[in-house]
Amino acid sequence: MATEEQVIDILKEIVDPEIGVNVVDLGLVYGVEFPQSDSVTVRMTLTAPGCPLHDTITRSAEMAIETLPGVKKAQVDIVWDPPWTPEMLTDEGRRLLGF
Repeated sequence: MATEEQVIDILKEIVDPEIGVNVVDLGLVYGVEFPQSDSVTVRMTLTAPGCPLHDTITRSAEMAIETLPGVKKAQVDIVWDPPWTPEMLTDEGRRLLGF
């Protein structure tokens, strides 16, 4: 069974193509759950509603998570509450964006 740390680590490989920073350091990942021993659900948001890359980012994240040992099904649920703000960036995200 995968761990939350493994899921977060693999999500660091998913880069928002418009911004060039991974979804974790952008502060887009709101939660990781394991509804069953072989499945993972991630709650995350995007930087803006109507993001044209919504499907690409979501599917890339699901595919990456499904490469983890013991994970057969990954689901990314996009949520809009709370809305994303730049304050949600990690320190690494701020550094990468030059803040």
